[in-house]
Amino acid sequence: QVQLVESGGGLVQPGGSLRLSCAASGRTFSRYTMAWFRQAPGKEREFVAGIKWSGTSTAYADSVKGRFTISRDNAKNTVVLQMSSLKPGDTAVYFCAATQRITTWYSGEFDTWGQGTQVTVSS
Repeated sequence: QVQLVESGGGLVQPGGSLRLSCAASGRTFSRYTMAWFRQAPGKEREFVAGIKWSGTSTAYADSVKGRFTISRDNAKNTVVLQMSSLKPGDTAVYFCAATQRITTWYSGEFDTWGQGTQVTVSS
């Protein structure tokens, strides 16, 4: 089973960009579907973006389409979420997650989670 560690969060002004990284341990990383979720205060955790094992299949929440890009490097055991045109509504703790199941991007289908990284979009 992999272990996940996120990095790259911080404070950014509206319209700015941030790059989140998720480093995975373990030799079977390439077998996992990876995703980013986020949770704002008082709200449920929601799907942001996901990528299948090969990297050729991706999915995005409607709220981030055209602004966020997910990618992975199986040789380096990393997943990256590039975020641009950030809005105050993107403020949340962002979590990296992994699963070997067939997924519909529901959080309950992911059984391995990182500790989260805070993203704050504010002027």
